[in-house]
Parts: sequence; structure tokens; C-alpha cells
Amino acid sequence: MHHAWSNMKTEINRRSFVKNGIAAAGAATAGVGLLANGSSLLAEQEPEEHSSRLTRGDAALLRFAAAAEILETDFWVQYNELCGIPDSEVPGGTGNPAFTAALSVLDADMAQYVQDNTDDEFTHQNFLNAYLTSKRADPVNLEPFRTLSGSTATGSSGKLRLTNLMELTLDTSWWTRYRSSTHNPDLDPTFTFPQAIPTLAVGKHTAIPRTDADTSDPNFLQAIANTAGFHFPTIEQGGNSLYPSMAQRADSVEVLRILISIGPTETMHFQTWSDKAGNAPPLTAVDPVTGVSVTFPDLNSSPFGGENFQTNLIMPEPCPFLSRKLPPCSIIRPTETRGIAMGVVNFLTAMGLFIGQSPAFFALMRDLAEDADQARRG
Repeated sequence: MHHAWSNMKTEINRRSFVKNGIAAAGAATAGVGLLANGSSLLAEQEPEEHSSRLTRGDAALLRFAAAAEILETDFWVQYNELCGIPDSEVPGGTGNPAFTAALSVLDADMAQYVQDNTDDEFTHQNFLNAYLTSKRADPVNLEPFRTLSGSTATGSSGKLRLTNLMELTLDTSWWTRYRSSTHNPDLDPTFTFPQAIPTLAVGKHTAIPRTDADTSDPNFLQAIANTAGFHFPTIEQGGNSLYPSMAQRADSVEVLRILISIGPTETMHFQTWSDKAGNAPPLTAVDPVTGVSVTFPDLNSSPFGGENFQTNLIMPEPCPFLSRKLPPCSIIRPTETRGIAMGVVNFLTAMGLFIGQSPAFFALMRDLAEDADQARRG
């Protein structure tokens, strides 16, 4: 497999963003208290220079970011219900003690980190939609697509979902990409970075207990927790690249500020989760429902291991940047901006996150991505 964003170039077939009223102005995600009328607190209270309309490109960038954050919030809520800390701050679900214990094998603080990440994504989706509304631009509403059945295991709220965490195929090449001192996907778009967990890149794997039966075998339950442990950084490295890539297309300084302020929080998530994933205990397990096998190797042993692949190496190795004539630099990678939004949609689709979604959902996501990828500075 190529790295996560290698297949980003897409033939832009311009379609209008608003389809069938799905993204109608004033719509918001469930539980988000956006102002129903066209005005907003921001628009009323901010100085005049902050109240101008957004360019079409800037609105498209923020709408794509909002859609991505809504989807992130949806699956983080599923994790928080089962292995985080459901409470008044992040409501929903009651926790699954067996799954929480299995995830805590990777780190004793995992439940707190899951809750914090969930809370962060809520704030991102709420802020982006509120900002769009304050600029009299259409916010993003994905509620018509909340149709997927999630886990029925103890702790799950049982509500319908936007995303599917039970049939994932994970590209864990970020593990080697960020440890490489010689290759950068922006300069080497055809280079294949090896997978950390090759078996996760084949077949469909659940990252949450689907039913209480999935918690009965401790080895399989640990495999589910390990899968979640690698799904967390696999997702967050996407935002890690998405925000700086989109920021290069922003027209207004304020939209640029939003993108470069939210983006680094995704990087904080990624570094935390990449550190914890390295603690996944080695094991092999077979899914009793699907028959799919997964093996988590000792990542401190061959073919990994050694100075560059020890599991506690969580800061990026310097690599070539912009030109091989320049010295290596420690950077986020990739940050190539062409086709970044469609690349994200393709990446999440290939992951299986949207298995079960409707054709209308995929059409909307493609429209959002195409509009974002057409944004240009100036």
C-alpha cells in the first residue's frame, strides 16, 4: 500500500455543493446549539473587519473541515461510550469495563485521553459550524446520514451512527513514514512505506466490541483494544496533514488562523496515540465471527526495532523537505496541498469507516472535497 495520501490527484468535476437541501443554512449537528436565525454572537460583537463574508474558497475549506470534524466526533463518541469516561462533559453511554481494562493495558490513562480527544472534536465541529453561520455561510449537517447501527455491547448508547468502527482496514504506514529519515511522500509519491501491523491492512477488523460476546475471550478482546490503539493515531495523522495542507489555500488571514490553530491539536492527538500504540501487547487472534486473523508483532524486534524503530520514538525523524538540495528538517508529512480533501475522503473510505453509508452520503462528501480542493489563495 502507498502512504495514506498518495492517491490524492483527482479529476475535478465541478458540482454544486448544496444537494437536495442536505447542507441547508442553519442546520447543525445533533446537540449543537447554533443560533437558528442568520445572525450570530460573533457577527454582532466582532469588530467590523471580522464581519465580512467569506470567499467561496474559504467557506469550502471550512465546510470540509467541519464535515471531517463531525465524522471524527461521531466515531470518538463511540469510543468514549465504551472505553472513555462518559459523563456530563462528554455524555452518551455508560462504559464497558472489560474493554476499558483491555485498552488500559496500552496505558493506564487511555480512558481519560479518549474522553479528551472526544471533547476536542466536539469543540472543533461546533466552532467551525458556528463560525460559518456567523459569516452567513452554510454550515454542514450530516444528520440525515445518521443511519448506521453501532455496537450493542454493554455501555453503548445504542444510537444510530455516521461511521462504522466494526469493519476497519487500517493503513499503519504512518509508523514508518514518520520514522524515515530518507523519504518524504511529498517528494517520493510512489514510495511505499512498510506497514507497522501488516495484518490490519488486510481484511476487516473491529475496533470496538460489537456485542457482549466479543468481550468473553480475553485474547480477542485485547486484539480489539490493540486495533483501536492503532486506529486512533491512524485517524489523527490524517488531520495532522489535512490542516496545514488546506491552510496553504486559505485566502483570509482569519481563516488561515483557524486552520493553523486547530491543526496542531490534531498533531498533539497523533503524538499521544502513536506513543500508546507502541505499547500494544504482541498477540495473534482470530475473529470468532468473521474468521479474520490479526497479529500484533513485537515492534521492538525485527523487521523493526533498532534505533529508528523503538516504540518510544514518537517525535518525527528529520527528512528531506521541499528539495533534496536543502538540509533535512523535522516536519509534518505530507503537506502537499493538491487534492488533499479528496485524498482524505478516499483514505477514510478505503479504511472502511463509511461501510453501510448511502450513495447520497458519498456524493456529498465528494462535493465537499471537490469544492475545498478548488479553493485558491487570492
